[in-house]
Amino acid sequence: MRPAHYDQTVSPHTVSSAPARLRLMTQITCRPLPESLETQKRGSSAGALFWKPFIPGVFRSPGPWGGLRPTMPSLLLLAAALLSSWAQLPAEASSWWSLAMNPVQRPEMFIIGAQPVCSQLPGLSPGQRKLCQLYQEHMAYIGEGAKTGIKECQYQFRQRRWNCSTVDNTSVFGRVMQIGSRETAFTYAVSAAGVVNAISRACREGELSTCGCSRTARPKDLPRDWLWGGCGDNVEYGYRFAKEFVDAREREKNFAKGSEEQGRVLMNLQNNEAGRRAVYKMADIACKCHGVSGSCSLKTCWLQLAEFRKVGDQLKEKYDSAAAMRITRKGKLELVNSRFNQPTPEDLVYVDPSPDYCLRNETTGSLGTQGRLCNKTSEGMDGCELMCCGRGYDQFKSLQVERCHCKFHWCCFVKCKKCTEIVDQYVCK
Repeated sequence: MRPAHYDQTVSPHTVSSAPARLRLMTQITCRPLPESLETQKRGSSAGALFWKPFIPGVFRSPGPWGGLRPTMPSLLLLAAALLSSWAQLPAEASSWWSLAMNPVQRPEMFIIGAQPVCSQLPGLSPGQRKLCQLYQEHMAYIGEGAKTGIKECQYQFRQRRWNCSTVDNTSVFGRVMQIGSRETAFTYAVSAAGVVNAISRACREGELSTCGCSRTARPKDLPRDWLWGGCGDNVEYGYRFAKEFVDAREREKNFAKGSEEQGRVLMNLQNNEAGRRAVYKMADIACKCHGVSGSCSLKTCWLQLAEFRKVGDQLKEKYDSAAAMRITRKGKLELVNSRFNQPTPEDLVYVDPSPDYCLRNETTGSLGTQGRLCNKTSEGMDGCELMCCGRGYDQFKSLQVERCHCKFHWCCFVKCKKCTEIVDQYVCK
C-alpha cells in the first residue's frame, strides 16, 4: 500500500535501469509534480521536462544506476520513512465522505480525453469505485448527500464538546472516527441518510437516467376523490442505491470472526441502516389543492421526503439512547448490559466509550474545547462550566450588527435599519 498523496510518476531516465527495490523507494519519496511541469510532462516527448526528485544521501553520477547511486544511510532513511508512512495509514484512512469536501463534476462537464472521474476521486473503496464507473452521474449527488450529512452533524452537535469538526484531509473527521463511539455512530448514520435524501430528490428532478418519480402505490387511507400522482421523491431507489454504495466499503472487509475489527464493521453497517431508515420512514404524503379560487375541491397527492432537519433531530434522539454493544465469538453483536432492550434496525449502536473531548489529543483525534464559545448562564452542555471542563473561561466584548425596525412597504418589500449592540461573549481557556 502506498500513500495516496505522493505522485508516483518520475523520470524514466532516473529509475528505468535501477533495481526494483531502489525504484520503489525512489517513487514513494517523490513530491507532487508542480502544475507547470505536470502539463509539460503530459505533452509531446520532444523537449519535455521531467521532474527528478532530490533524495538525501543519494548522489548523481553516470553509470549503470541511471544517474543515481545510493549510499547505505540513504537506504536506511528511506526504509524508515516508508515504514512510518505505512504505520500512519490506518489513522488517516480516507473515506467517501471526502466527496463532500471537493465538488464532483457532473457528467456533462467531463472533458473528452481526460482521465475517468472515478480514478480521480479520493476515498472510494474498490467496490465503491466500481459503482462509480457504472453510475458516474450519481457521484455528484453522493457528494451533496455527504455534505448535507456533515452540516446536519455540525448543527446537532454545535453545543457539545465534540462539534463534528472536519480536518483538512480525505478522512474528513480525522482519527476520532477510528474509535467506535456514539459520535462515530451518529456520523455514519447521518451521512448515510444524506445520501438517501440527495439521490431520492435527484430522481424526482430528472437528474439521473436510471430512476424517475416515485412509484409508491396509492395509500389505502387516501380519500377516493383525491388524486394520487404528481412526481414524488423516489425514496425507494434512494434507499437501495445508498445501501449498495455506502455499505460496499464495510462488506469488502474480511476480518476474523469475533474480532474487534469485525465488531466495528457490524457497528458501521447497523448505523448506516439506521440512517437510511430514518429518511425512508419519515417520508410522508404531500398534497396540493385545485379548484376555482382555491376552493380545494380537488387534491393531488404524492410522496415527499421530510425536511432533513427532522431526520437529524430523530437521529440525535437515537444517539442519546444508543446501545453499548460487544462482539461475540460467533461474530455477532450483543448488548453489554442485557437488562436493556435489544436494538432494532432503526437504533444506533457503539462498541467503544467516547474519548475525552476536553483536551486536544493527537492520538484520539480530539481537538479539545479551548477557544470554544460558551454560554455563561446555561447549565447545559453549552454552559461554560461543562463546555470548558472546569478550566474556566475568558470574557470579551464584541460588536454585533442586526436588522431592526423593519417595516413593510406597499408593494412589496420590507425595509429595515441596522442596529449595533455590544455584547459579552465567553470562550474556554
